[in-house]
Amino acid sequence: MSELTYDSLMDDGNYLGSERARMENKVILDELERKKKARNLAVPTDDNKVKARLREIGEPITLFGERAADRRDRLIYVLSQINAARGDDHTMEEASSEESEEEGEEFYTEGSLELLQARRNLAEFSLPRAQKRVAQQRIDSKIPLGRIIDIRKKVFAGVKRFSNIGSQIGDERPISQVRFAPNNKILATGSWSGTVKLWNVPACTTIRTLRGHGDRVGGVAWHPQATLTQEEGLVNLVSGAGDMCVNLWSLNSDAPLSVMKGHADRICRVAFHPSGNFVASASFDTTWRLWDVNSSKELLLQEGHSKEVYAVEFQGDGALIASGGLDAVGRVWDLRTGRTAMVLDGHVQGIFGIDFSPNGYQIATGAGDDTIRIWDMRSLKALYTIPAHVSNVSDVRFFCADALPSFKTKAESADVLMNGITEDTDADKSHDAEDDIQEWKYRSGLYLASSGYDGYVKLWSADDWQLLRTLTTDSGKVMSVDLTSDGELLASSTYNRNFQLFAPEDVPV
Repeated sequence: MSELTYDSLMDDGNYLGSERARMENKVILDELERKKKARNLAVPTDDNKVKARLREIGEPITLFGERAADRRDRLIYVLSQINAARGDDHTMEEASSEESEEEGEEFYTEGSLELLQARRNLAEFSLPRAQKRVAQQRIDSKIPLGRIIDIRKKVFAGVKRFSNIGSQIGDERPISQVRFAPNNKILATGSWSGTVKLWNVPACTTIRTLRGHGDRVGGVAWHPQATLTQEEGLVNLVSGAGDMCVNLWSLNSDAPLSVMKGHADRICRVAFHPSGNFVASASFDTTWRLWDVNSSKELLLQEGHSKEVYAVEFQGDGALIASGGLDAVGRVWDLRTGRTAMVLDGHVQGIFGIDFSPNGYQIATGAGDDTIRIWDMRSLKALYTIPAHVSNVSDVRFFCADALPSFKTKAESADVLMNGITEDTDADKSHDAEDDIQEWKYRSGLYLASSGYDGYVKLWSADDWQLLRTLTTDSGKVMSVDLTSDGELLASSTYNRNFQLFAPEDVPV
C-alpha cells in the first residue's frame, strides 16, 4: 500500500453518498432542530403549574427522585416531542425577524497565510500516521480471541502490582502537573510558585529549576522528541502559567528560549503537537490558541466555549485537538479545516482533564462531577461513564506504548555457539520475540490512569472500563497523573507540594 499524502488524497465530496448515511444525518439534524425549538418553548416556572400541565397532557406529574427543575425539563422535552410530531409550533414564542436573522447568520474570521500553510502541513503530517494506525488496527483485529485474553491477563496482572515506591517534596507550593519525558528518565513538574523543575527518576534528584513565570504554572508538556533526538539547546519543553505567558524551554538553560504572549487571562494546560512544530494552550479567557514553535507566533485564536477553557490535548495522528472547559463541554476540532468534529456534551460540571486514546477515535474526559466519560468519535456519543472518584477528577491519561520494548533488541541477536552454528532454540526464540512485539503493540491504550481530589490515583481497563488498581497518596488532593511509555512508572502530583512515584512490585528501580 502506497503512503497516503496530501497530494494523493482523493477529494470525495460524496461522503454522505449512502442511503444509510443520509438517514443518520437527517436524524441528527432533526434532533438538533428539536432541541433548538425546545429552548424557545413557553413553559411555566411554578412547580404546581408544571404538574398541572403534565397532568393535562397525560404524563405522570412526578417521577421517583425527580426535582422541580428536572420536572420542568421533562415537560419541555415532552412538549417539544408533541410539537415535532404535529409539525406545529404554535406554543413557541415568536422571536423578531431581526433576532432570527442574527441567530442564523454565520460569520468567519479571515485567517493568515501562515495558518493556511500550517493547516496544509498538519494534513501532510497526519495522513500517513492515520494510515499506519489503521493498518495496525487491521492487523490487531485478526489476533485470535484466545491470544487477546492472554495479553489482557498479562498486562492487567502487571497493572495490579503497582505500588508506591517513594514520595518527594517538589516545591514550596502545590504541584499542578507532572509529565514524563519521552525517554522516561526525566520528570517535569510545574508548581504554583511559578517554577518548572526537572527531576531524575526514580532517584528523584533535581536536574534543573526553570524560572521564567511570574505566577502559578498551570501546565507543562514535552516535545515529542525531547531527550531522544532533539538537541538539548533547542525547544524541549513548554509551560503555561497565570502570568498569561507560554514559555518554551531548552534543557541546558534556566531561562526560557521564547515567551509567547497573547492570552488575556491565566493559562491552564498546554500541549505539544506530535510533529513538535506547534503548541496549544488553554486559558481562562475562554479560548485556546495554537502557536508556531519555530517563529513563536500565534497562528490561531479559537473560541467556542462559554466559560474558561481548562484542558487541551492533541490526537496521536496530529489531525485533531480536544479542548475541555469549565462550561462542562468538550469540543474536538479538526486542525486541518478548523471545523468542530464533535461536541462532548454530558458532564454537569467543568472538565479538568482530557486525553485521546492511542486508537485515535476514543476520548476520555475527567470532570468536577466526579466522573470519567469515554467518548467514541465514530458514533459521536458517550460510550461509557465511569463513577471514578468521590471528588473532582483532575487528570486522565491513557497508557501509550511509544517506547521500544527492551526485549526487542535482545531478541534481534541470536545466541551463537563458538563454532559459528546457531542454537536449535533460535526458531523458538524468534517466535517468542514476535509474540512479545505483538503484545507490546496491542497493549498501547489498554488501560488508563486517573487522579482525583479524593486523594487517590486509579487505574482502569480501557476496554470494559473496570477498576484495576487504587493507589493512595499522602494528600487529600491529587492534581495530575502521568505514565511512562514503557509502563514501568507512574507519577502523581499533589496539593501538599509532593509528587509520588509508583511502579509494579517486580520491576527493579
